[in-house]
Amino acid sequence: ALQIGHVIEKMGQFCADIRVTYAVQGNRVLPGALLEEQIVIGTPGTMLDWCFKRRVVNMKRISLFVLDEADVMIDHQGFSYQSIRIQRALPRGCQMLLFSATFKETVWNFAMQIVSNPIIIKLRQEELTLSNIRQYYFVCRNREEKYEALCNIYGSITIGQAMIFCQTRRSADWLSVEMSKDGHQVAMLTAELTIVQRADVIQRFRDGKEKVLITTNVCARGIDVAQVTVVVNFSLPVNQEKQLDFETYLHRIGRTGRFGKKGIAFNMVERQTTYLVHSIEEHFREYPCAQLCDAAKS
Repeated sequence: ALQIGHVIEKMGQFCADIRVTYAVQGNRVLPGALLEEQIVIGTPGTMLDWCFKRRVVNMKRISLFVLDEADVMIDHQGFSYQSIRIQRALPRGCQMLLFSATFKETVWNFAMQIVSNPIIIKLRQEELTLSNIRQYYFVCRNREEKYEALCNIYGSITIGQAMIFCQTRRSADWLSVEMSKDGHQVAMLTAELTIVQRADVIQRFRDGKEKVLITTNVCARGIDVAQVTVVVNFSLPVNQEKQLDFETYLHRIGRTGRFGKKGIAFNMVERQTTYLVHSIEEHFREYPCAQLCDAAKS
């Protein structure tokens, strides 16, 4: 919400009297005192509270409703209830925009129910991966060999800033300690942090105070840092059936190569999980992953 708001504020400099407020946890409002800002950006839970409990948003005057990361907002049970309740209270004629890099078929069908006669702009699923992001993979025995491969990356190419994704908090903690010992400026972003703490970590990373951001899936979506030239999947994202989560993978590597710039994605896999790389190549047909080395053979 804060990231989107900052962009709107920059654009608003060229408009007369455009003001933005943020419906996020920690921002307090006086119940019943209608907001004067023209744009309200927020998370579903706080937005619901402001609209129906605090009654600081005049629902009758809303002319544009935007649902970002719409697949998550609709597919997640809690977000779905909150978003739909707000949507149903909107006046007739209110324009609705739904944005997402990926849409599951079930979510797509659901979205069609709340947006009448929609204009649809989309890519085919297999075209979603970005051609300006080169994808590579390493085959390793264990996390120590993965870390050795990571060190080789840093010794071989120039990296502006990097985002490294781990599957668990425990793995992220271990990697953060190892990289810090080797002199890297490391920040960590995990689900345990509060909203304020997350915003602070992201802003410090955006300002270049830390060059490496180690995170779990909490940061797979929506974070826009132009200086990120490399994304590393220390562990590939998988679902409960141990199959690759293509949507999360796409969102992860999409943290680099922003706005047409070149980017690189490195994937660390173990010998028994190389099938995950092959599934990536099969799903995103035109953009194969090149193997750099097979440490498991040495």
